[in-house]
Amino acid sequence: MEQKKMAIIATKGTLDMGYPPLILASTAAALGYDVRIFFTFYGLQLLRKDLGHIRISPLANPAMPMPVPMPVMVSALPGMEAMATSMMKSKLKNKGVASLEELRDLSQEAGVQFIACQMTVDLFEFDTQEFIDGIEYGGASTFLEFAGNTDICLFI
Repeated sequence: MEQKKMAIIATKGTLDMGYPPLILASTAAALGYDVRIFFTFYGLQLLRKDLGHIRISPLANPAMPMPVPMPVMVSALPGMEAMATSMMKSKLKNKGVASLEELRDLSQEAGVQFIACQMTVDLFEFDTQEFIDGIEYGGASTFLEFAGNTDICLFI
């Protein structure tokens, strides 16, 4: 039986959008899939060595459960993003959910291949020294060569 393959495109670098590609990738790898994640545009933030800057925004995120209903105007106030991020990190920790760093390490240990979009690196003039080790740099054609032959291809 041929090994199943999963391709994921990670385009967002926020706390809430960092979890889906890493959870799906690590789970698929644990199930024996050949998994590759293409990090592009803001998704490249997830490849930084230090993820302390990763935030979640309550603004324009109407499905985000908050302890009290919050009007849009309140969500835009200074400090609300930091509060929402702190609350989410606390909730994740209390529920035993791994951190983004832990999930990222677990994914790499399980053989998930991380591909950083070279065009985005160049466009935003990222310093690749700020990125974790063990990643590949490539363009869309690098990723599509793999993604074109996958069982599952996801855009997150």
